[in-house]
Amino acid sequence: MARLSIDDLKKIKEKTAKETSLREGRAKIKIMVHMGTCGIAAGARDVMNALMDELAESDRDDIRVVASGCMGMCSSEPNVTVEVDGEEPIIYQKMDANKMRQVFMRHVLKGEVQTDFALAKM
Repeated sequence: MARLSIDDLKKIKEKTAKETSLREGRAKIKIMVHMGTCGIAAGARDVMNALMDELAESDRDDIRVVASGCMGMCSSEPNVTVEVDGEEPIIYQKMDANKMRQVFMRHVLKGEVQTDFALAKM
């Protein structure tokens, strides 16, 4: 087994810190993909995969992604809730990978709520 250099250890530390910040504190923005049984059946995994790809490309460490359970609104699945500090949470409905990319680029990164996909403000 090859020995790890100081640079290798720093890269591992940075990667781990970034992954941990997705699950814990330090986040100004929280994105919940509702992944109950009905959400998964409606395509929530594709939505989550698209979100994680966009997040990786953005290189932001102040965004927390959470998989949550069913919110009881099966007819509007897959649902995604975006919570930005100091603003009302927005629930997006009938999401797919392309809609998720648009919500991420416009709402999460630029602050423009995508009313075409919005179900409600909480």
